[in-house]
Order: sequence, then structure tokens, then C-alpha cells
Amino acid sequence: MTATELAGDKLVKAAEMPWKPYIEGIDIKVLRTCETSGAWTCLFRCQPGSSFPRHRHYGAGEYLVVRGRMEYRAGSATTGDYGYEPLDAIHDETRFPEETELYFTNFGPVLFLDDEDNVIAILDHNAVAAYAD
Repeated sequence: MTATELAGDKLVKAAEMPWKPYIEGIDIKVLRTCETSGAWTCLFRCQPGSSFPRHRHYGAGEYLVVRGRMEYRAGSATTGDYGYEPLDAIHDETRFPEETELYFTNFGPVLFLDDEDNVIAILDHNAVAAYAD
């Protein structure tokens, strides 16, 4: 075993990875998932007019807008903007009015909700891993 393998280093050639459809208008590239902590990191490519539906963070999240614009409860985030989304944050909708790429790490699951706060889908490290190569 090499020192790099012992340290757990990982190098991902994201530019060489194919985009995979996630939900309508949004594609994903999985960069990392962790079975130990439940954290996951990915790139999202969002088409103009696409959105993430209402959801609740069961783990804090961090994002960087690589390019484009994202609009949600904290305001409008544009190219180069960083954001932090705390544990238990509820976002009614996250919209992408223009083509946007988003680097996103979440430290636990995201639960998608209907209008009555019933869980309709869960995005956690296992679900994200299903999109990995």
C-alpha cells in the first residue's frame, strides 16, 4: 500500500466524467460519498428554468456556484458565490433561471417534501452513490 492510499487521498477528473440525469433539467457528477460520515459531494448542472423542489437539510450543506445563478431563500447566488445551508434548513424551492453549475457538499441527507411536509424522496450518500461511475 502506498502512502497516498494510506492517507485516503482521492483525485477525481471531473472534467472527464459524464453528466448523468438526476431530475428533469438537472444533471449530476458524483465526486465523493462517505459511508462513515454520510457526507457527499457532487457537481450539479442545472438548465434554465429547472429547480430543486421543497426540501429539508438533515445535514448542513455548502455550495459554490461555479457558473450561472441560483435563487433560494437566502437570495441570489451567482458565479463565484459560496453559501452555507445549516442543519434543518427548509428551502421551499431552489431555482436556476440560467444554466448553472453548482459544486455541492452535504453532510447528511436532504429530504424532499410535499406541501404538507411529507417526505417524497431522500437524497443521501447511498442515493448519490447510485449516480457514480
